[in-house]
Amino acid sequence: METPALRYRNVGKVFGNFAALAGVDLDVRPGTMHALVGENGAGKSTCLGMAAGRIAPSSGVIEIFGETVEPGKPRAARAAGVVSIYQELTIVPALSAPANVFIGQPLSRGGFLAEREMRDAYVALCRRFQVTPHLDVPAGRLSIADQQLIEIMRGLVSKPRIMLLDEPTASLGQPERDALFRILDELRADGMTIVLVSHNLGEVLEHCDAATVFRDGRLVETRATSGWTRRTMVRAMLGDEKELTDSLNNKPGSQVHNPIAADAPVLVSVTGLTVPGLVEGVSFEVRRGEILGIGGLVGSGRTTVLRALAGFEPRAMGTVTINGIAHRMPRTPRAALRIGISLVPEDRKSEGLALKLTAGDNIIMSDFASVSTFGWINAQLARRKAIAASEPFNFSAQRVGSTVADLSGGNQQKLMLARWFHRTPRLLLADEPTRGVDIGAKRQLLDALAGWAATGQAIIVVSSELEEVVALAHRVTVLSAGRQVTMLEDPETITVANILEKAFDVAEEQ
Repeated sequence: METPALRYRNVGKVFGNFAALAGVDLDVRPGTMHALVGENGAGKSTCLGMAAGRIAPSSGVIEIFGETVEPGKPRAARAAGVVSIYQELTIVPALSAPANVFIGQPLSRGGFLAEREMRDAYVALCRRFQVTPHLDVPAGRLSIADQQLIEIMRGLVSKPRIMLLDEPTASLGQPERDALFRILDELRADGMTIVLVSHNLGEVLEHCDAATVFRDGRLVETRATSGWTRRTMVRAMLGDEKELTDSLNNKPGSQVHNPIAADAPVLVSVTGLTVPGLVEGVSFEVRRGEILGIGGLVGSGRTTVLRALAGFEPRAMGTVTINGIAHRMPRTPRAALRIGISLVPEDRKSEGLALKLTAGDNIIMSDFASVSTFGWINAQLARRKAIAASEPFNFSAQRVGSTVADLSGGNQQKLMLARWFHRTPRLLLADEPTRGVDIGAKRQLLDALAGWAATGQAIIVVSSELEEVVALAHRVTVLSAGRQVTMLEDPETITVANILEKAFDVAEEQ
């Protein structure tokens, strides 16, 4: 029998108390292109990361061409002929494109760098990809698509036996996508084994030999792509209808949103929101008291839309109209705050909280003026207001003086919402508002958001747990590859299955 290029035997991975993967058995045939597909968090990237040596499995064995490779050692995987290209770019911004392509694997002659040979090789790769060479421009000034191609070129230079790609086309335009798959098809024809994680089911079905579906950290099924359709793939990702319904009914936060008045006025209108290379032409309205959900997969542009509205994407174009007054997209967070837009960021520790300050300080920092007189903070007033702002989120008044770094993840998340409850923006943007919190805290946070919306607050929510979007949102706009594909408005249509089908661009199939 043919020795698999890549073999997983009863492989599992546990992070703390969370089982990211369990009992994975998978063979990838040599000289084939094999796709790993599934929802966000299904375990695809973890599976890929273990083959690359970036993540050590908690159990089981991974073999490369019949040989067991030392787990958790990227250098060992690379020596075995595995090269990895991640969605997170590893470009050195100050270096040129050729220098980035050959970083860690330079061409040399007589102990000196062979600069001309590397430039010529880079130009040849550009011709192969049918793209324009950027010889002397710092890579940090290139588009995301060009930077992604540099990563792929770097992988090719090492002449691997197995190439692992995590969402390789997420940042590429159609011409670059076509060129990439043309190259991958050539490499496969030459005997290279290619394993890719992709949310683009059309590309998977068109180019891959086989596809494996993951769901909730488990391998569901592997078939030749001739045996899959987009719809059967999505159904395998979701499970059967009863399983999905039971999952929703057991999820904290199911059906927590309140209806809004039929005559509720439009509070915020966004027109033509575009961030070059990331999102294009996104438009929607949010009414007073409404929670608008943004559905989509990783890389679809969900977070980019929120960051653009919050002033964190200075290249953003478009118009945001608040209370009938039109503004261009804010260029800074301060400009966004001035027009009444606030963001609860995805990463609370690095972007949301001052960990060494107290909980109370983190709450009132959104509006020091409300607790100050002639520039001096009134400590008693600040404490009272911090307690009042945190009360709707079930944050204990006794912990207002606690250092934020000492609080649980759930309490830290509550603080970020309490901060904006203190300031009361016109539009609240909540990016992954329940990330990393326990079930009890999730329910409290979702109830608090629904209750806040019921008072007339306009809210936009992004969550990778689509069940939460379904539970909270009055309407859901779905993004795919940076573009708006639909707006789900009827409550009967706001389901996880519908959001995923639109996000995966599933065509109607009989």
